[in-house]
Amino acid sequence: MRHKISGRQFGRASGPRRAMFRIMVTDLLRHGRIKTTVAKAKAIRPLTEKMVSLGKGGTLHDRRQAAAFITDKSVLKAVFDDIAPRFEERNGGYTRITRLGVRPGDAAEMALIELID
Repeated sequence: MRHKISGRQFGRASGPRRAMFRIMVTDLLRHGRIKTTVAKAKAIRPLTEKMVSLGKGGTLHDRRQAAAFITDKSVLKAVFDDIAPRFEERNGGYTRITRLGVRPGDAAEMALIELID
């Protein structure tokens, strides 16, 4: 039984699942938007918001915590220098999920997750 166990498994072990999340969050922060399934978009939304919140903090400890998750140093620099200052007046809700319909191959619900401007 899976009582009180949160989070989706996505058919992966915990290590590959964490790696997938890290790569997706890094790509979202690099490009500003990515197209993925609704379930994955919902899973990476809180992780992305956490990275932006760390960027707003701006301390060395926040930078090191973000560096432990974000896989690209140039994206890490962009989070602290470019992305976080855009959301200085905003208290959360940095991302938007827009549903796009179903994928033809397997009928998975697709979504566009993007940073709000």
